[in-house]
Amino acid sequence: MNRRDFVTGSAALVAGSLCAEAATQEQLARCEKAAKYLESCNGHAMLVYHGQDLVFERYLNGHVADRPHVLASGTKSFCGAMLCCAAEDGLLTFDEKVADTITEWREHPRKSRITLRQLLHLTSGLDAGTIGGVPTYAAALESEAKFEPGTRFAYGPVPFQIFGEVMRRKLADKKEDALDYLQRRIFTPIGLKYGLWREGTDKLPHLPSGAFISAREWAKFGLLIRDMGRWQGNQIIPEARLRECFIGSKAGRSYGLTFWLGNGRAGPKDLVMAAGKGKQKLYIMPSLNLLVVQFADTSKYSEDTFLKLLLKGSA
Repeated sequence: MNRRDFVTGSAALVAGSLCAEAATQEQLARCEKAAKYLESCNGHAMLVYHGQDLVFERYLNGHVADRPHVLASGTKSFCGAMLCCAAEDGLLTFDEKVADTITEWREHPRKSRITLRQLLHLTSGLDAGTIGGVPTYAAALESEAKFEPGTRFAYGPVPFQIFGEVMRRKLADKKEDALDYLQRRIFTPIGLKYGLWREGTDKLPHLPSGAFISAREWAKFGLLIRDMGRWQGNQIIPEARLRECFIGSKAGRSYGLTFWLGNGRAGPKDLVMAAGKGKQKLYIMPSLNLLVVQFADTSKYSEDTFLKLLLKGSA
């Protein structure tokens, strides 16, 4: 493909990105409307996959197709996939106590009762920390247990850094950290390559927000999730465990295990999302066999407007 086809203006269309066999003209017209709306909100990229076909690809406002983009909290959903694989590999169970691994918590009246499921449901009762302020793993372990486990939903970076420390200790004999495991278990099998992954002063990867990935590379992860853990005929993530990631908790019904759920949104009922600050989105819609990748840097965006334009043609 000629590189000039990637970015020739603020709304450059990638040559060959429209697959007429996989999408009708009506569907493509809806994509155009959604892309124009996204462009008006300082969107950077929009990709639509129907089945395995990339039917629409647009880069906006000077964004370049092969430039890694900050995912921000879109990074978090990798932890849910990692949890599923680690359970399948016998490293852990969803409902084991965090204190089974973080042994210094065993005598704490609240921390000793937190499960891994509660940790990644964001219902551990811990002070979840400040969004955008990622602590070291050691500092995360010192976070205050403010509430009884399972009773409050609290969104923030701390639980993901604690999960990173759990994985680091589980993998000590292999001398791996969480990102090493993610690479070995998920990224390499699906051919996903990230551009950059931030780490802390402890030289350990930021799991809440560290990833920088191009749109097509992030799409590989989205397709894996949409297809219930299957990739080119291989079951990379066990389906039964992955489906547990799409169930909310009593304290946080709109959030599964690291994925936002479609409750009250304009898309289908089975819509799930990975989402990050600035409106980085993986819209995953299994019932429609759709995946939408979106990059942006905006606070003026309406998710309902975007989804209605994409799925219905009008807001």
